[in-house]
Amino acid sequence: MAAATLRARLNNLVTSMFATGMLDENFHQLQSMEEDGTAARGYVADMINLFIKDTKRILNDIAGLLSQPVVDYDMVDVLVRQLKGSSYSVGAKKVNLSCMQFRRFNEPRSKERCLMALALAWSEFCDVRSKFEAMMQLEEQIATYGPK
Repeated sequence: MAAATLRARLNNLVTSMFATGMLDENFHQLQSMEEDGTAARGYVADMINLFIKDTKRILNDIAGLLSQPVVDYDMVDVLVRQLKGSSYSVGAKKVNLSCMQFRRFNEPRSKERCLMALALAWSEFCDVRSKFEAMMQLEEQIATYGPK
């Protein structure tokens, strides 16, 4: 497949992620930094990989806390704030919004509501992760054709 075709697929993927509200302007800023040379080549992929790794760890940690007989809701809140920051840094808008929802459910200290919020956060994360992985795969394929 030609580089131009792969770039078109990549652009369509990113456009659809913006159109569905999956991404926000912060992602565009990351891309701009790499494109204008203020960030090293591969910066966006590095940030995405870090986001994926951190988010999986945070969500698993939250799940562990919520599985305890006595939930440390303050620690849950700390982790949700970390997740919110991580998602904000890559422009993962839907994950970020799920964090805001999570914090509302955490305030009344309801385990059941927190478990619902955790399920939503996992779902949003899985959606964006699969799109990010497809995006990085396309970028790797494009890179085999050499620089733009």
